[in-house]
Amino acid sequence: MYGKRSKFLTVMVTIGMAFFYIPMILLVIYSFNYSKLVLVWGGWSTRWYKVLFESEEVWAAVNMSLKIALVNATFATILGMLAALSMVRFGKFRGRTLFGGMLVAPLVMPEVITGLSLLVMFITLKQFFGWPENRGFATITIAHITFSMAYVAVTIQARLTGMGQSLEEAAADLGAKPFKVLTSITIPRLTPALISGWLLAFTLSLDDLVIASFVSGPGANTLPVLIFSRIRLGLRPDINALATIIILVVAVCIAIAALIMFRQQKRDLLDQQLAEREK
Repeated sequence: MYGKRSKFLTVMVTIGMAFFYIPMILLVIYSFNYSKLVLVWGGWSTRWYKVLFESEEVWAAVNMSLKIALVNATFATILGMLAALSMVRFGKFRGRTLFGGMLVAPLVMPEVITGLSLLVMFITLKQFFGWPENRGFATITIAHITFSMAYVAVTIQARLTGMGQSLEEAAADLGAKPFKVLTSITIPRLTPALISGWLLAFTLSLDDLVIASFVSGPGANTLPVLIFSRIRLGLRPDINALATIIILVVAVCIAIAALIMFRQQKRDLLDQQLAEREK
């Protein structure tokens, strides 16, 4: 019975993985297609990578997307960490339930509603204060921080909940100030969650299309907006090349993050074992 169940799960996992990864593999293969027609194989070639690297429009969109993603990921991680610390370490406080609900609201709110509400806010700010003059880098970055901060907060909150407070309490008993405890014990132990949250916010920013299309203006295209606008006019082989490069970069980042998290988990396990021996 157990063997049949194991085989069934193996088959289902294999089908699921194939369903997810086969389209990516096909996309990578067709990025080396010589033909101008995406779905007509014309032989192996790297010509579309050359076309991609010579496109100023693409590199302008890549530059803007990377800048927005870096700023968004950094600020979203800082704000998400502070929000998670407030929910887990500060105990009960007035408005905690409301704060928690508002914190996770972007997770369930449709992106169309989020983008539309932010657009209305920016238009209202311009009418009353004259800012922003143009919708672009600043408006997209603020919009991305608004929704990606919630994902970071949930990630760090889960880590804080399962981490325990024994080391923090011991440091406080030995006379360490709260800020010292935070910077010397809490944040280092949160490193895996912080890295995961930062990468998640970075990826969400690079991937966002709906919200960016609402809060961006003329001449301020992010990479997803540019790709979508080009696909609407027909598939182009250079887009396959661009997608292949993105897949490669994301795979490298995931591998690095996994390695860092694995090493941190080993350190935490050693710390726990040492603490148990001292007891």
